[in-house]
Amino acid sequence: MNIAQSINHAKHLLTINVNHDGEIRDALPGVHVSPCFLDLDNGVWVIYTRFDASTLLPRNFHTGVVHFYTTAGSWNYVEYPEDVQTAGSYLFEPAGSIHTFSSKEGTEGFMVINGANVNLNDDDSLMLIMDAGWIERTLHAIAQQSGQKSPRYIKPSSAVNFSDKHPLNGF
Repeated sequence: MNIAQSINHAKHLLTINVNHDGEIRDALPGVHVSPCFLDLDNGVWVIYTRFDASTLLPRNFHTGVVHFYTTAGSWNYVEYPEDVQTAGSYLFEPAGSIHTFSSKEGTEGFMVINGANVNLNDDDSLMLIMDAGWIERTLHAIAQQSGQKSPRYIKPSSAVNFSDKHPLNGF
């Protein structure tokens, strides 16, 4: 048997087009989200996000790394006003990064997030924790409550089950 015979070929491509598959408008005020890939088992979420002009998000930190590729507009972190991200900018954020997102003119881009985004109140107390599961539940709830169509996205999963027979007790 050669290697090509042992590969399990997919019957179709797993592909998302944010221009056709839709978005959830106002997932947060002024934040419009197109989920692309939500892996609840491994804590990875890939989203395309549009931010309205004058968007200021709560200060937050990330438990894992974040990749952010800006496709339009501009934005910066309040803590780094001189580092304005514009179309074509790629930003890598190491785990533990703490910052406050701001976009005066509006912006959009792709984000690949590992782990959780921990949002803080002004007094640094916990506001909420966003992870792949929170994104999925929240987008579905907002779509249902507002009458929006839920966008299609890729959702890998692992089937977790008991084996047919446990080696120690035979059940």
